[in-house]
Amino acid sequence: MATVHKSIWTLKRFGRFLPGTKEDGGNPWKMFEPSESAGELVLTIVESGHMLVSQGHDLLDGFSLLDAPSYLKVQQKSDTLLFRLTVKGESRLIRMQFSGSRAEALEECSSAVLRLKEYLPVTTQRGPPPPPLSCPPTPNQPPTKTTAQNQQAGAGEAMATEPEVVQGSLSIKRLTQHFLGEHGLSLPLVYRHSALSRGELEPFVRLCLLDPSFPALVEEVEGELRRVLKD
Repeated sequence: MATVHKSIWTLKRFGRFLPGTKEDGGNPWKMFEPSESAGELVLTIVESGHMLVSQGHDLLDGFSLLDAPSYLKVQQKSDTLLFRLTVKGESRLIRMQFSGSRAEALEECSSAVLRLKEYLPVTTQRGPPPPPLSCPPTPNQPPTKTTAQNQQAGAGEAMATEPEVVQGSLSIKRLTQHFLGEHGLSLPLVYRHSALSRGELEPFVRLCLLDPSFPALVEEVEGELRRVLKD
């Protein structure tokens, strides 16, 4: 039987690297820590291949792992993971430290690494543990120094008539009419299955809403659906 790796981990700290703040004398890491008011910090890798970092009801970061080797590098150092994302020549850096005692945090971090390795290689850096995320990194940290030069802060109306009950498969045109709200259908069971479980749907939707191009994508999809009806 195949091993099923864990998909949810609690974090002690989560940080985003902010370019330019070190030159201004500030801490180059924007930090998030669990609290009674804000909630727990949680790392989730959903079955669809998306990685999400959330706190309470807020999604702090997220991206797809499906083509991760082409734009993402991950390094483990002790109980901390460092992620460097490079898209169209621009980079951003995030960092997370796992919660628990020293031994527990190391075990949790290693568990997350096993899950991530299903999508991309993860390198392990030997040596002393990294400085606390709440402190500015030391000058000899190559990943921070590199990204400081390139970094960028990386987001129906109800049917008027009774729906038609359909058996078997459906044509593209009838499915398009259904999704545009022009023809109500009671879809067969095969069309009701989702790859995402109910608990994974909310963070996935939040990830879509964080993408600033998502509203434009929705409009483009609707436009394409209407063009399908004209064909």
